[in-house]
Amino acid sequence: MVCVFADDEPRVPLSECVVIVLLVRRQESRRAGEQPLKMMEHSASDSETEDHVQPLLRRKDTGDLQKAPACCSSRYGLAFLSCYGFFVAYALRVNLSVAMVDMLKNSSSANNSSSVCPHHSIPVPKHNHTASVYDWDSETQGWILGSFFYGYILTQIPGGYFARKYGAKWLFGIGILCTVIFTLLTPVAADLGAGYLIAVRVLEGIGEGVSYPAMHAMWASWAPPLERSRLLTISYTGAQLGTVVALPLSGQICFYLDWTYVFYIFGAVGLLWFFLWSCFVSNSPSSHKRITEAEKTYIMASLKNELSPTTDYIPWTSILKSSPLWAIVVAHFSYNWTFYTLLTLLPTYMNDILGFSIQQNGMLSALPYLGCWLLALLGGQLADLLRERYLIHTVNVRKAFTIVGMVGPAVFLVAAGYTGCNYVLAVAFLSISSSLGGISASGFNINHLDIAPSYAGILLGITNSFATIPGMVGPVIARSLTKSNTIPEWQIVFYISAAINIFGAVFFTIFGKGTVQPWAVQ
Repeated sequence: MVCVFADDEPRVPLSECVVIVLLVRRQESRRAGEQPLKMMEHSASDSETEDHVQPLLRRKDTGDLQKAPACCSSRYGLAFLSCYGFFVAYALRVNLSVAMVDMLKNSSSANNSSSVCPHHSIPVPKHNHTASVYDWDSETQGWILGSFFYGYILTQIPGGYFARKYGAKWLFGIGILCTVIFTLLTPVAADLGAGYLIAVRVLEGIGEGVSYPAMHAMWASWAPPLERSRLLTISYTGAQLGTVVALPLSGQICFYLDWTYVFYIFGAVGLLWFFLWSCFVSNSPSSHKRITEAEKTYIMASLKNELSPTTDYIPWTSILKSSPLWAIVVAHFSYNWTFYTLLTLLPTYMNDILGFSIQQNGMLSALPYLGCWLLALLGGQLADLLRERYLIHTVNVRKAFTIVGMVGPAVFLVAAGYTGCNYVLAVAFLSISSSLGGISASGFNINHLDIAPSYAGILLGITNSFATIPGMVGPVIARSLTKSNTIPEWQIVFYISAAINIFGAVFFTIFGKGTVQPWAVQ
């Protein structure tokens, strides 16, 4: 079956004719200032229609564009080096959570006197406890653990703005370098007093606050649309990997050396990362010295219709009025409430309630984040597979992964509060809760790049500003609710976190989108 044009052009097979007509009408609609493919209106939403048709057109339009191999590629090299960077960032962020248990005067006897669970003692060498210890009450501990986020929130939006305007490489690198330097000063600050330690933690937060917005801005230039979930989950799961390594290793360092070495050792690891980052990373494929021509062409061609042509104009009004952005804000805030509460207080819960020693504490506190790291990596592969091979709408993939990654953790977090002194079940439920949270890494967490890749760093700066608030107030509220360190008190903490998580998942499901917004390509 063939079709004939009115001007007696050569006959074309029907399948090719349909594609040609679609492309012609798409060009006409663009010239008229309309949305592409607006004539294909039906009962589905605009985002669903465009998201469904676009992959088919993309395959026809770019049929001659060869996908560059992943092995030894510059984009995957960037993914692994940025993974190492987030490993350092989170190792420096969480090591204080474990060290804090060892920094407190008479912490073991004081904490366990109010615990209903017995010690889980194992034959071990004598605990080396030669470093200084401090008499800080639970409220002071909460402020120390939460102070990082008071600096962290300050550089979120500026980080996205400056990364877009001046490039993300040095912003990301110097930001984490500052965190490394202040980490090395932590023991000195602690000796000077709690106020000095809080100030150092605030400065660490200021340095690290640019990391996510800068990296999102960099991925806007580096990640082909159908590889976003894979590349970004490799990159950002460095955070979980850093937590997995830092928690148990910090416990071992505290036990066999003393708590001061926690900050010195991880600080040295951070200095090594900065050297590698400085030597091997570039802001974009066009400025990279070692990228192959095939990979450069592939990345830049795949992004040519998604990026704004200017770096000077930023549509602030449209950004702030965007309901898809606020859907991400609510989801991000909700998820981080649970994440930061557990990140900062899980070692305390393991010690005060379940009765684990400093050596056991770090190992068991790391288990939830090991599962989170694995499921985040697997989720990234699955998300892109669903979008590329099965043509599932991006918006549906993001929403499904968000629901599983937020509702699932809420259920198991509440269940963990009712395990009593069954420490096997408690650790299992906490591990499952955090592991399922890793699935959301391919949900709302990278949705900024779906709706506005050119402004992804700025959008992440906005959402992460709100999402930092739980890190500031969550530990303080949790410690104020658990002054007696009883299981019922911790149940309240878990219920609050679960309720906030579920609300965020519902809100994103209603208002989330999966396509580039009109204001993002002007």
